[in-house]
Amino acid sequence: MKSLFEYLALADVDQDVVRNIVSQQYRQDPFDDLTSDPTEQLLAQQILDHIDSPMSSLQSRIVDHPFGDNRWYNTIHWPFRNWQASRFSDGTFGVWYGSKTIETTVHETAFHWYHSLLGDAGFEQQPVIAEREVYWVTCSTALLDFRKVVQEFPDLLHPSDYTFCQLIGKKIHREGHPGLLLPSVRHPSGENFAIFSPNVLHTPQLAYSLTYCLEGEQIVVAKSDSPAWLTIEVRQLQGKTLPEPSSK
Repeated sequence: MKSLFEYLALADVDQDVVRNIVSQQYRQDPFDDLTSDPTEQLLAQQILDHIDSPMSSLQSRIVDHPFGDNRWYNTIHWPFRNWQASRFSDGTFGVWYGSKTIETTVHETAFHWYHSLLGDAGFEQQPVIAEREVYWVTCSTALLDFRKVVQEFPDLLHPSDYTFCQLIGKKIHREGHPGLLLPSVRHPSGENFAIFSPNVLHTPQLAYSLTYCLEGEQIVVAKSDSPAWLTIEVRQLQGKTLPEPSSK
């Protein structure tokens, strides 16, 4: 592990990162009494996101917006207060994951949705719909850059065994590094961010609402402005070998 860290460089990051979270499906839309147009509701939500940001110049406003506080918790603070085992955590601390593009985060979340949630419930062969929301969250910090060392240390991208990555995560967490940048496992052309401190994340703004629909051997993803934006073949989900489809 020591040799790995000797190879690392720092990536100076000050950019929007995509965060893909489960939608609050039954929440009341705060703008549904103003307009029934989803595009106008999305625009209103984006304006509210900016106003509610602690980085906004309107911090001294008198009226508070509980919708914004809830959004900050869901998009930034949730993984740091609800620890779960993941690629870079053994479950004893929280890690926030984001992607460079929306497409990458869709492949990442679709993989876990299909293989973990649906697989555990035995729903892989049934039509299932999931509602999700995608946010742009600004990340401003210097990250450990793992992108150029993955060929020499392939366990960083192991599809199912997180042992090596969790050792790396423990070291990063213990030494107080804010996070790292590395290629995506589920979408090889993409890049992911693993963040170990909420202090380097700010200004969450809603980008799109998404719907994942499992239809046979495909996951059809609809975006709020595109009813059939992306189709992912189940067998193409990176990281797990699936049995050959039955000929019957």
